[in-house]
Amino acid sequence: MAGNFSFDQLKKAVSSGEIDTVLACIVDMQGRLAGKRFLAQYFVDSAHDETHGCNYLLAADIDMEPVPGYKAASWSKGYGDFVMKPDLATLRRIPWLEKTALVICDVLDHHTHDDLPHSPRAILKKQVKRLSERGYIGYFASELEFYLFNETYDSARKKHWQSLDTASPYIGDYQIGITTKEEGVMRRLRNEME
Repeated sequence: MAGNFSFDQLKKAVSSGEIDTVLACIVDMQGRLAGKRFLAQYFVDSAHDETHGCNYLLAADIDMEPVPGYKAASWSKGYGDFVMKPDLATLRRIPWLEKTALVICDVLDHHTHDDLPHSPRAILKKQVKRLSERGYIGYFASELEFYLFNETYDSARKKHWQSLDTASPYIGDYQIGITTKEEGVMRRLRNEME
């Protein structure tokens, strides 16, 4: 995949000053990246092996409020840590943050170091394995499809995510004319996905 690089390449990039930050991330229950920002040299020296995160990250709603009733973590059960194990095969430079690399982590049980079965990445790995056992290969892709608003994150939050000002007056699927005014955003997305 474009942008990937090896751990040795990361070490060289850190040494030369090309990379000064590493994001070690998990995928949360809403499909968002959650994790830690590391000084790149610390990641190379130590954190590349493992780090830790609070298990509420897989038991929170979209606003990061802990949700009651989860077996794995709750106010009644208590909150603890899980292991975030960087999968160095996912290591890549990211174009949207200067001098920054990203690595996706597996989420492991703090005591057994087994995959946490309810983590989104563990669920995906299990499904890919099931396909493989049946002689199939899973191919996945995402489509560049979303709504664009004339709002900042803060202005949208202040409106409680309602009555937001859309960039287009109507749904502009496949409409070259209406989407031309959004090209400043779309061009950068296309080019940086290369």
